[in-house]
Amino acid sequence: MEDTQRGNGFRRFGTMLDCSRNAVMTVQALRKWIDVTADLGYNTLLLYIEDTYEIQGEPYFGYMRGRYTQDELKELDGYAQSRGMELIPCIQTLAHLNAIVRWPAYRKHVDTEDILLAGDEAVYVLIDKMFETMSRCFTTKVVNIGMDEAHMIGRGKYYDIHGDRDRTQILVEHVNRVAEIGKKYGFTLAMWSDMFFRLAAGGEYYAQDAGIDGKVGRQIPDNVELVYWDYYTAKKERYDGMLSAHRKLKEGSWFAGGLWTWTGFAPHNGYSIKCTEAALASCREQGVRDVFLTMWGDNGGECSRFALLPALFYSAELARGNSDMADIKEKFGKKYGISFDDFMLLDLPGTPGSGDSHICNAEKYLLYNDCFTGLLDTTLAGGEGGKYAVCAERLEKAGTEGEWRQLFETQKALCEVLEVKAELGARTRKVYAAWKESGSGAGELENLLSDYRELLERLERFYRVYKTQWFGENKPHGFDVQDIRLGGLIRRVQSCMDRLEALRHGSIRVIEELEERQLDIRGMDGSEGEPLCFNSWGMTATANVI
Repeated sequence: MEDTQRGNGFRRFGTMLDCSRNAVMTVQALRKWIDVTADLGYNTLLLYIEDTYEIQGEPYFGYMRGRYTQDELKELDGYAQSRGMELIPCIQTLAHLNAIVRWPAYRKHVDTEDILLAGDEAVYVLIDKMFETMSRCFTTKVVNIGMDEAHMIGRGKYYDIHGDRDRTQILVEHVNRVAEIGKKYGFTLAMWSDMFFRLAAGGEYYAQDAGIDGKVGRQIPDNVELVYWDYYTAKKERYDGMLSAHRKLKEGSWFAGGLWTWTGFAPHNGYSIKCTEAALASCREQGVRDVFLTMWGDNGGECSRFALLPALFYSAELARGNSDMADIKEKFGKKYGISFDDFMLLDLPGTPGSGDSHICNAEKYLLYNDCFTGLLDTTLAGGEGGKYAVCAERLEKAGTEGEWRQLFETQKALCEVLEVKAELGARTRKVYAAWKESGSGAGELENLLSDYRELLERLERFYRVYKTQWFGENKPHGFDVQDIRLGGLIRRVQSCMDRLEALRHGSIRVIEELEERQLDIRGMDGSEGEPLCFNSWGMTATANVI
């Protein structure tokens, strides 16, 4: 397919939506996404579905995960076609299948961790069923087969059966078996390329000097195309080098950049724009024909995809050769009824006052940072509460009306929570230390308890607002995780407050967590106050076993 109509210079230019990490978008929301992106000139939508699709005869595949029925996929495919868009499924045929390995029916298929057992005939029977489903539901003749981040391939059950073998060769053999199945259904396959480079470089992602054996490229089947992914680089030279390295491995590689949705509740439009600028410039020079922008949902899928509208719009204009920011902003305002700069304020909760030169997801780790154990307290630079108060005010002024109001309401409510909570743990320690030292400070303790009560009210409001946003875009499956996390946070704040009340009344004399000296979670000296991206809810909320 050639995209001559939209004039973006690429054969395929699209987005990829992660509908596997809890946030499985509804058919209605996906239709809206197709409308939004088609209007901007995108001609492709990649739907990332690890196990969230129905396979006949496999009842545990995607069980209780909000999987799409085959009828839903057919409906989406038809609607995409009606808007001139190719809908491409992205499945997994090697790794990233952790959601199915919990079920006894699939444990026999596992090498180790979430990696399928290469060389096992039963695995290829399952993969055949995957392709059969794709052929039923999609009109495209392209399927992304995954195969990224299979770090431990050949190190588990495979090793027990076959012994120590060259792991690149294991990968190549598996790719060829999957390619044979894909060819049976008439598919061209796209696969993430990282494992070829990682295995050659001893574990490093995308080392330009990986020294991949030339025969590896010759063993990649004709119907398999490589996809180079990179979301982290704002320097064109990096993309130039890696695209060149891909050509040496196999001609015709795709490129996947990123619109950052996967670090928490807030988007990262600014950083996405910086990286996309460099990436698209390189892709044009290098003659890349297929480009798409990924929107992952790591660790919960909290962020709305529509919150990336500025980066989405900018990328579409850039693909058409328009880099005039003033013109882009004017067009954006006319199209959506809100200024580009105002929409960009949705980035603020993640990086309040720190700009877009790096990725930081303070809004998530400060939300779940415990009031007593405070594992992330060492990251505080001071004044975070005041910064979030300002963020809330700016968001209120920017997005009080119109179609996108809910996005602003959610981020504003989160900032109002963080205005109180961001530094509450650090304050708690100070007040407790003073109480212990002097045996007084009742006034300070009462003020602290008042803030805990205020925090509980604001958390309840944020929960309600965020729930509305979630159900406006996603299926209910996956929100149970948000219930567990946010509900657990509310109960934990209440528990901490109860113990402070007991301290005030003399029922207890010591709060053990507040007695323990805090250590820097990064394990290095002199790093306090530096920006941090820390996306693990479990490692933020507690040092104990979940």
